[in-house]
Amino acid sequence: MRFAALFACVLGCFGQQLDFLNRGRPMVDAHNCYPYEGRWSDRIERALSAGFPVSIEQDIAWADGRPVVSHTAKTTGGEPSLREYFFERVQPIVERALKENRRQSWPLIVLHFDFKTLDRQTLRAVWDLLGEYESWITTAARTADPHQLAPFDPKPLLVITEDADEQEEIFFRDLPNGARLRVFGSAHSASFAGKSAAEREHLMATLPPDQLLRERPTNYRRWWNNSWHEVEEGGQTRAGEWTEASDRRLRALVNRAHELGYWIRFYTLDGFTAAEDRGWDANYNFGSLARVQRRWKAAYDAGVNFIATDQYEDLARFLAQARANVLPDHPQHARR
Repeated sequence: MRFAALFACVLGCFGQQLDFLNRGRPMVDAHNCYPYEGRWSDRIERALSAGFPVSIEQDIAWADGRPVVSHTAKTTGGEPSLREYFFERVQPIVERALKENRRQSWPLIVLHFDFKTLDRQTLRAVWDLLGEYESWITTAARTADPHQLAPFDPKPLLVITEDADEQEEIFFRDLPNGARLRVFGSAHSASFAGKSAAEREHLMATLPPDQLLRERPTNYRRWWNNSWHEVEEGGQTRAGEWTEASDRRLRALVNRAHELGYWIRFYTLDGFTAAEDRGWDANYNFGSLARVQRRWKAAYDAGVNFIATDQYEDLARFLAQARANVLPDHPQHARR
């Protein structure tokens, strides 16, 4: 009986974690949401205009004694600071949310870090900056047992980062028990032992999900980050027509994450022509809006939490339409 009660408690905690993020519904993940070499500076405005909740990716490097948003660790000094580009821009949104206190809608914004440098100076500076804004940020207590997931204290912002152990050291292990976690990492990425690039690509797309994700969540590691290569062999540029087999593969990956208690992200699902390109990466391009929309629908139907794209407005419109047409019968949302 004690084991059954403990098991039920664990399942309940995982369910609460999954529901905490947009009540388990997919959201727009605004990929690379920052300027490149002074261009495309409207990306954060585009993301914030796409509606809430929204996830906003900020790549982080170091320049002029401060953390900056940059696509590369080789900074020039002209990059905007993280404080200026992100925190000062969202300040009126967050302060209004705090005043209205509609906690059931929080978090409104997920701030997603992709660190281009993992030196302690940069990580520590980001940690300290988050401390200045802690009253805005969803936190959880640091537990002595990493596998004991403390409940979230919801706020308008949720901060996540990726899987490097250097980040866990600063953001979790260096903290005393009871301290507030300000940022939550991803599960460790699987390694692939193929002798060639083709063998590794094949393994990525065919290994059973329980071999790709072996570890249960920890108090710090709460989500799983995946490329699309784990779904369709060779990724976006080699994808053919969307098939039932690909759909089963996607659902199996999502189910594995959710069964363990992780949120799951897939990157980056784009579909654009040369004329529509706004500084986006061709390696993520399915070639047309129609082709990527088939994948967006599959991701929505499977319950992917973070659908990463550079086409923020297009995906936001698509998800709104999907919710309007599909939501009442959608198994992921039956809890509503």
